[in-house]
Amino acid sequence: MTEVSSLTGRLLVAAPALADPNFDRAVVLLLDHDEEGSLGVVLNRPTPVVVGDILESWAGLAGQPDVVFQGGPVSLDSALGVALIPGDEGAPGGSGIRPGGGAVPLGWRRVHGAICLVDLDAPPELLAAELGSLRIFAGYAGWGPGQLESELTDGAWYVVESEPGDVSSPHPENLWRAVLRRQRSELAMIATYPDDPSLN
Repeated sequence: MTEVSSLTGRLLVAAPALADPNFDRAVVLLLDHDEEGSLGVVLNRPTPVVVGDILESWAGLAGQPDVVFQGGPVSLDSALGVALIPGDEGAPGGSGIRPGGGAVPLGWRRVHGAICLVDLDAPPELLAAELGSLRIFAGYAGWGPGQLESELTDGAWYVVESEPGDVSSPHPENLWRAVLRRQRSELAMIATYPDDPSLN
């Protein structure tokens, strides 16, 4: 079996031709990627549901918009918390050590740089001082072994670097175009792709 190079912490940006309606113009943050498969959350699918309506204790830490996002088509009845740890942008993923030598507190796991997964079963007050913007996702996107690699080979996704602001974007509806526009390659041109090519 060929070795899988981890894409954890990177973004999958849906190609305009991707036919799956679950991922039309989606921007997916990969939270885990290895030979056993991949798991991520769609960053640009806000729902009308306010965080306080389903996770009242976390509502005060939710960034704007303070709504639940649909993280993907799998396990829509489960919730994932993704947040930023201020001041940790340069920290290596999964190091367990914070700048200054402090240990990572209980209740979260670093994904990449400043981005972390939050344990929503932990008491919010334990994490409030550590966390920056928190986003709550209902469901996630998942791929079995080799499935994502096959989709990448087929050209369904562009793989690009994530930035901390992608997780906390106050205008998630613009994220697909914004992520493509900042690329220093031909991908920047794809940001101008019309929503309905037949009208072009």
